[in-house]
Amino acid sequence: MAYDEGMAQLLREALAEAPDIGERKMFGGLCFMLSGNMVCGVHRRGGMFRVGAAQVEAALAVPGTRPMDFTGRPMTGFVEIDYDELGDDDIRAALVAMARRHAAALPPK
Repeated sequence: MAYDEGMAQLLREALAEAPDIGERKMFGGLCFMLSGNMVCGVHRRGGMFRVGAAQVEAALAVPGTRPMDFTGRPMTGFVEIDYDELGDDDIRAALVAMARRHAAALPPK
């Protein structure tokens, strides 16, 4: 399984009202992009959120999050979460909001 399509749909719905959202296959999963900048996505282990370095501590305070680590080295400004926690509406909403704020502050690509 590359990623859970049901969880991808939950993220798609959470971003439905955002302008200029696109989808791109990345990291062995599916990522959602705002004006070309990654917001969040799903992969085989769960969800991933690009919250930026300034918000990473706040994101790690959200239950179930951990630094995103695909290669044995954490990726700066990213957190990931298992599918069980991603399915929680409040947790998902908090992480999507942080990731949207970060992506909206970046110049369009």
